[in-house]
Amino acid sequence: MWSWVAHRVTGVLIFFFLLVHVLDTSLVRVSPEAYDAVIGTYKNPIMGLGEAGLVAAIVFHAYNGLRLILVDFWDKGAKYQRVLLWVVMGLFVVTMAGFLPRHLMHVFGGE
Repeated sequence: MWSWVAHRVTGVLIFFFLLVHVLDTSLVRVSPEAYDAVIGTYKNPIMGLGEAGLVAAIVFHAYNGLRLILVDFWDKGAKYQRVLLWVVMGLFVVTMAGFLPRHLMHVFGGE
């Protein structure tokens, strides 16, 4: 059940990110100076951590979505759904372990 909840929550978070992304990108047509000002506000450590959270949401949502496809359409999916969840969690950890150190070095000026 928790993977169901997490899949819905990450989907909503990704949707709101895309909404904000479209809105702030559309500012470039209205006023390039306003666009630069808005983008400038995103260059701080809090937003860097938010970006890490966004990547975590996207990675989990993608891997769990593939798991749901397998559970729904593979004849043995329901039988192996618990194993598939552990595979999703393992892939999530490996992916984030590869992403986070480099991203956090960039956010906190370690480059």
